[in-house]
Amino acid sequence: MELIEISEGKARVLVPKAERIYDAPVFYNPVMALNRDLSVLLLKVIEAKRVLDALSATGIRGIRYALETPATEVWMNDINPDAFELIIKNLGLNFSGKIEIHEKKAILKGNKVLVATNLDANRLMNEQFRYFDFIDLDPFGSPMEFLDSALRSVKRKGVLAITATDTAPLCGAHPKACLRKYNAVPIRGELCHEAGLRILIGTVARYVAKYDMGFEVLFAYYKDHYFRTFIRVKDGAKKGDETLEQLGYLYFDKRNGKFEIERSFLPSKPKAYGPLWLGELKNQEIVEKMHKLAEKEEIAEKKRVLKFLGIIKEELDVPFFYDTHALARRNNLEARKVAKIIEILEEKGYKATRTHFSPTALKTDAPFEEVLEALKSLQ
Repeated sequence: MELIEISEGKARVLVPKAERIYDAPVFYNPVMALNRDLSVLLLKVIEAKRVLDALSATGIRGIRYALETPATEVWMNDINPDAFELIIKNLGLNFSGKIEIHEKKAILKGNKVLVATNLDANRLMNEQFRYFDFIDLDPFGSPMEFLDSALRSVKRKGVLAITATDTAPLCGAHPKACLRKYNAVPIRGELCHEAGLRILIGTVARYVAKYDMGFEVLFAYYKDHYFRTFIRVKDGAKKGDETLEQLGYLYFDKRNGKFEIERSFLPSKPKAYGPLWLGELKNQEIVEKMHKLAEKEEIAEKKRVLKFLGIIKEELDVPFFYDTHALARRNNLEARKVAKIIEILEEKGYKATRTHFSPTALKTDAPFEEVLEALKSLQ
């Protein structure tokens, strides 16, 4: 395997040289640098000490956690033997000290304890019961096959970071796959990305509740064809009940773009999308702290991170949005600037902001009729 050295954040890592990232014997995706930046920022804010990157590949994520956050013990695991060997090489590139290797486990003890393992991720997490403060699941595809094990391995009151890259099922292109993996009906069209994220979180809620636990969403978003959520587990059956109360359904009128939501265990009407999460997608205090850190920290994609967090920081945290272009098309109108529509709604006393889900969309607490009227007034 031919290797080249790259830098990301404070880390230097060797990655396989390949024409396409999917052809490499060990996976490394430079596009996910922003994902890793955001994860580093959040981990710095919550100050988790014992951290697991369950699906490490080159080890870039775990190494950045060790170099750039207060974590004192970082585990990096991959079932691929080539990945395990590469993680060990990359640990040697970034940290001084002797690496002790025992078959499928390597340990480097210095200022921090760094552990590399070559195990099935589910086996590792089941063996390390209630051990980690923070577990990162960043798989290729759906994270569902790892979720039960992660919930056993994370401490009660710990944090799970979950990525889903299977956007086709979650966004309604493969609805049967979404039913199989997430037990939910997805929607196609302008709301698919937010609905996909909320389906993912809603499925996590149902898994968590089995263990008499609930959670708070610290930060959740859609970007670059993947979904990502960070949840803080809350202990107790009552917390589980409270979490399940945030589940419900989306109804969407394709003729005019009007949507409705319903918090309910079962839908009361036909053509419901879900079940999905209807609770908050961010902890405002944590997002603001992440934004402040991003202004002064050395991160890989600083400009993009600041812009992205700036939008999310100001974004109204309500379920779903109106895409102005789709709204115009569905109602035989001309599209107009989002800023103008927001201005009209704010003058009427409503809250309205841009959303990270779409550059041509807005979130608001105004009813559909008011949003449509604002668009009509600009014709």
